[in-house]
Amino acid sequence: MRFRVLSYNIHKGIGGLDRRYDLARIIETIRHYQPDVALLQEVDDGAKRSNHHCQVDLLAAAVELPHQAYQRNVRLRKAGHYGNAILSRWPLLDAVDVDLTIPLKKRRCAQVCRIDAALHGKLRTIGLANVHLGLAGFERQIQLRRLLRGELFSTQAAEMPFVIGGDFNDVWENLGKKVMEPAGFELASGQVKTFPAAAPMRRLDRIFCRGPIESISAFAGHTGLARRASDHLPLIVDLEVK
Repeated sequence: MRFRVLSYNIHKGIGGLDRRYDLARIIETIRHYQPDVALLQEVDDGAKRSNHHCQVDLLAAAVELPHQAYQRNVRLRKAGHYGNAILSRWPLLDAVDVDLTIPLKKRRCAQVCRIDAALHGKLRTIGLANVHLGLAGFERQIQLRRLLRGELFSTQAAEMPFVIGGDFNDVWENLGKKVMEPAGFELASGQVKTFPAAAPMRRLDRIFCRGPIESISAFAGHTGLARRASDHLPLIVDLEVK
């Protein structure tokens, strides 16, 4: 039972090199990799810089992942917001926002939900979480621990597959050993580097999994368009539910 998860900081649809807004590049990049679930960060809603687009609606329709959840994290001064979004081939159930904001730091939240995925004729429940963690090392550890020790995770059955992905901003690459592994999660995305898109040097974007699920393959989208569409490359992981 295999399915594909894509994690992508789309940078509001603004290119990392040319600084030009062009959501079509993001759309084509996502469509190229045909994910079953897309975990997106820095998604605009009503912002002037992105033509006041509701990007989650445009993306869901264009990439044919009709089920969506959007989370407004940061309110912009003039108009609009940006935040996280989940797009899925299957309905998103019990979607909730978990506040991860640290005092005096930018507002951060996680999206948590589950899907009942029809995989090869069988229905399997899979938990999902989408995160965009803070820029400071201490901030990221506090945020992850708050998420993993919260009621949503402590009440989840160990036999249910669970996937956490997003922009971890983990410059020093220590969150896995310090926080995720003690909570039972394994790194599914391996050594894949996604930032900066033009010449990736860091593994800022990650996907972890827990329970009866394992990574089959992991790679970054290296098409010419992907290198221009955002300042991050998309991270793609193929997972198998046991």
